[in-house]
Order: sequence, then C-alpha cells, then structure tokens
Amino acid sequence: MADIKVIFGSSTGSTESAAHKIAAALNADCVNVAKATADDFKASTLILGTSTWGFGELQDDWQTGIARLQAANLSNTTVALFGFGDQESFCDTYLDAMGILYEAVASKVAKIVGKTSVEGYNHNASRAVVDGSFCGLALDDVNEADKTEARIDAWVKQILNEMA
Repeated sequence: MADIKVIFGSSTGSTESAAHKIAAALNADCVNVAKATADDFKASTLILGTSTWGFGELQDDWQTGIARLQAANLSNTTVALFGFGDQESFCDTYLDAMGILYEAVASKVAKIVGKTSVEGYNHNASRAVVDGSFCGLALDDVNEADKTEARIDAWVKQILNEMA
C-alpha cells in the first residue's frame, strides 16, 4: 500500500478518534498536527482531519499546522479530507474548517479523493461544499454520533477504490 499519513487536529477527541480508526483501516501513520513536522507532510497520500470551531474556524492546532501544509511540496500527493462540525447549531458554517484545508491544498496536489454527498445533512452553507458535494467525509458527533462509525467505514472503502 502507498505511504499514507493521517494528520489531524482535535480539541475534544472526536477527530482524534476518527483519525486513529481511519489510520488503522489503512495501515497508516497517525500524527497530531500539533506535533507534526515538515517531514510528516511528505507522503504519497495525506488524509487531513479537523473540526470546525466558533463560526467556521480551523481547530486551534491547525492554526500553525496549516503553514507547514502550505509550505509542503504536494505536487505528487493524493489528499483526502475529513471533518467534524455541528450541522444544527452552526448550520451556516458547518465543516468550514474542512473547506479551509481543501482551499489550502486544492491547487497544490495531484489528486483529491473522498468527496461525499451533501444528501441527508441539515445545513444551510459550508465552505466544504465544492461542486455540490462535500470535499471530504462529513461527520457530526453532536447530532449524529450513531452514524460516525458507518460513515468512516464506507468512506475508507471509497477512498481505497478512488486511489486504486
């Protein structure tokens, strides 16, 4: 399998838990962005995870980690994104942080995989919606924690197919 790194920022543990599940399913290294070095962004595939805070802001650890991401040479890299948000209380900024990561890498990477449907989600607006789909895996442990594990499992299978 390709050299895969899962890099995440997590404040409450939800994103970290999902990152470890994804990494285990892909036999990938899992790195907290707070401890990430420039070398951690050197992989054939990067899976980037964040939660959205406040009114559409990146998770705190990504505030500095995004500079390392933007400085990395990603021209031969495949990227997949996943994010957590609260689609009920923050329906106008749901998953905006995942959208911010997407915007940071979209023009720099060889390929982005793992886009998912917006169907079944209750939100009004999101920077993570690109061409009518979420730019990655959309998760909501506040309102739909019971769907998280199945969504992760289906998404991992999807990105494996897209990377093949």
